[in-house]
Formats: sequence, C-alpha cells, structure tokens
Amino acid sequence: MTILRWIGGIVVIAIIAGLVWLNTSATGRIFLPTATGITAKQVCSLTFVSGMEPELARELYIDPLLGGPASLISANVDREDMSVHSRLLGLWHQEAQYREGMGCTLVHGSREFDRDLTVAWDEAPQYYELDAAHRDATFDSDALQAAIDGAFDDGFGARNTLAVVVLHDGRLVAEQYAPGFSRENRLHSWSMAKSVAATLAGAMTLRGDLDVYEEGTIELLDGLGAEAEATTIDDLLRMTGGRAAHEINDGTDPNSDMLFTETDMARFSATRERLFPPGEHWEYQSGDTVLATWEMQSRLGDTLEDQVRALRALIFEPAGIYSPIFETDASGTLQGSSYIYATPHDWARLMQVYLDDGMANGTRILPDNWRDYITTETPGSDGIYGSGFWLAPELSPQAFYMSGFQGQSTLAIPEYDLVIVRMGATNYVNTGTWTMARAIMAAQTAE
Repeated sequence: MTILRWIGGIVVIAIIAGLVWLNTSATGRIFLPTATGITAKQVCSLTFVSGMEPELARELYIDPLLGGPASLISANVDREDMSVHSRLLGLWHQEAQYREGMGCTLVHGSREFDRDLTVAWDEAPQYYELDAAHRDATFDSDALQAAIDGAFDDGFGARNTLAVVVLHDGRLVAEQYAPGFSRENRLHSWSMAKSVAATLAGAMTLRGDLDVYEEGTIELLDGLGAEAEATTIDDLLRMTGGRAAHEINDGTDPNSDMLFTETDMARFSATRERLFPPGEHWEYQSGDTVLATWEMQSRLGDTLEDQVRALRALIFEPAGIYSPIFETDASGTLQGSSYIYATPHDWARLMQVYLDDGMANGTRILPDNWRDYITTETPGSDGIYGSGFWLAPELSPQAFYMSGFQGQSTLAIPEYDLVIVRMGATNYVNTGTWTMARAIMAAQTAE
C-alpha cells in the first residue's frame, strides 16, 4: 500500500505540475489556444468563403503550420449552422461562425458578436476576358506560358501554387489555376489585406475624411501617454507604431495571440507595451494595421453594416471589384491586417488602380500622388517597405507589391505595365514568384 500511495502521489504531482505548466507556459497559454483558433477560423473561411473541402483546407493551409499537434485537433463543420468547432484533448475549444458577406469570425463567447448580421454583395464578381490578340502582339506566348508553368511545378510538389493571373496594360494575358480551383475561388489574402488598408486610407484622404499625418486622432490611444497620442495613421501603416507586438507566426508570439484568441484585436494592439516613440523604429507587426483600420472604420458609419458598405463604395465598387469578403473580429473590427478573401482577378484589379494612377472606369479612387506615398521607403526598413506595400527594386526600380503569408503576392511592375498575381498555400519552401516574374518580363517582346 505504501508503494501504491507513493506512485499515486507521483501521479498527482505530475498532473498538478502539468496543469501549472499548461497555464503558465507559452505553449499552454498561447500555442494550444491559437492552434485550435487557426484551425476553426481557417477551416470555416476556406470552406464557406473559398469553397474548399475542409480536408483539403487542412492539408494545404493549416496542418503544415501546426506540425504534430494537428493530429490531436478536431474540426467539426456544421453546414446547417455554417460554423466550425475545433477541439484539442477536450481542454481547448474554439468556434468560428460564418455570415454572408462577412465571412468567418472566431466568436470567443463574445456578447457583442451579432450572428444574424449579413452584408451580401449587390453585384456578382466580374472577370476579365483573355485578350489573346494583345498577348500575342506583346509577348512570346510560349515563353509566357513556360514562366507560369514553372510557378506551379517545383519538382517536389511542395509549392502549392493555386492561382496565377497576369495583366498587361490592364488586359488579361494569362491565367492558370491548380486542379480543383478556378477564377471563381475567393482566396485568402493574409497580409495583402494591409495593402487594402493603405488603399482605404488613400480613398479617405481623397474625400477629405483623413489626414494620415495628424496626431491625436486615434481614439483607442487616448489616455495612454503623450507618445501614444502622438501616433499617426501613417506611423501605423508603416509599422512604426513602437509597441511590443512582434510577429514571428510561431503560435506563441503576440500576433498569433491577437489573431486567434482575442475578441477585440484593436484594443489588444493599442494596449501593448510601448518600446519606442512612434515613427522611430520599423518592425513588421500586424497589430499596427489593425489599429489603423479600426480608426478609419470608425469614421465610415455608425454601424458595422454601414461601415462595410461605405468601404466597398469607396475602394471596391468603382473599380468593378465585387468579390472581397472583409472579415472582422468578434467585436466588429474589420481585420485589416490579415483577413480578406477575394478572387485572383479582383486582386489584380485593385493593383491595376495603382498602375492607372488611382483611376478606375473614369472615376478617381485615390489621390494622384498616392502611389508615390505607398512606395516611399519607410526609414529603418532597409529599403523594402513603404506604407502597406512592399518594395521590389530587385525586380525593377519602380516595382512594388502586396504580400501575404503562405506565398500571396500581387506585383506591380510599372516599367513593364504588368500586374502579376500569385496565390497559394506554400509552407517552408520558395514560392518561385520572383523567378516567374522575371521570366514574364523577359517574355515581353513589344510595347
């Protein structure tokens, strides 16, 4: 009996120690909750917004990020309720709810979350028609096709390119999709959403609703000290907000915590520890863009539905863009750092606005100097980041692009009148996007 008591005591101590560790370690406090969060959220969005089968969504986008714990996480898809529940060992549970026109949101039990809100698009998505005559007059067509084929075939089957779209002079000259995908799939932006946030800032500037350089205008920073209150929208869009919200996407960093466990992401970002005065230190972090989006959103209307419709009317509808689903957190903040789903054609359309100096269909959407603004190098970024957009001088002096996790890219190469969209689910290997872009540039034969 003494031995049994001794063994029992060890077991009890081990259990207590395990529970203490789970509640105090980064693994227990952040990784396991974020693992169930990303599973529920991504399965929901990729199923109900992108139109993928849940098993494929996990195989491509989710499980490679989670490693071993992925096999312990279940994801129950309720197609009637249009929700997903993920669970891990019966200890961690997350719920994501789909709403028409709003996509999926991790609910976290929030009382603020309105399950009945829908904001459907009034128009169906539009698609370019292939301009074969323009392609053949401007490109070596075989070389163009070979460039695109190379983006899909890396020889190892790990690249997972899902879509490539190429515009020249605003005309569709090439498109290609992975088996089972088409131009109709709304694909995940990840951080290409940050470029949409910068575009919204431009449209609001044009309308006179925003001055990106004005201090003291971000309400969530009121009362947090003089440096916090001096933060501008420009600081946030350029990732120089100065707060401790670093981003390494390992499931334990503040960004993972924000995206997959927080009900109010903007407030989480606003209240992070301040490390630097605003504008003095560049560090890539999604929390800055979330906070900027919250402030801009608050000026677009009194209700979330009003704000969504106003945003669409400002930057999407004038350009003939009708597919984007701009998701929110449970508090209703548009998730401007990471969560927009749109067709590859519409990602191309949005970038074409920049090549057309802020114009689309005869309507000015952005100030005529806005491309200069978003491509002006942010000090401290080593020449690679502007405002919501990345710079690509290695491709050409004027090249810039939207970029998102797992290999999302929408490139603009003004000297070649090119827009190149590459979307996929690439994990831990090179996407081949730059190689493809160089080959497309080389395939161009005439202006």
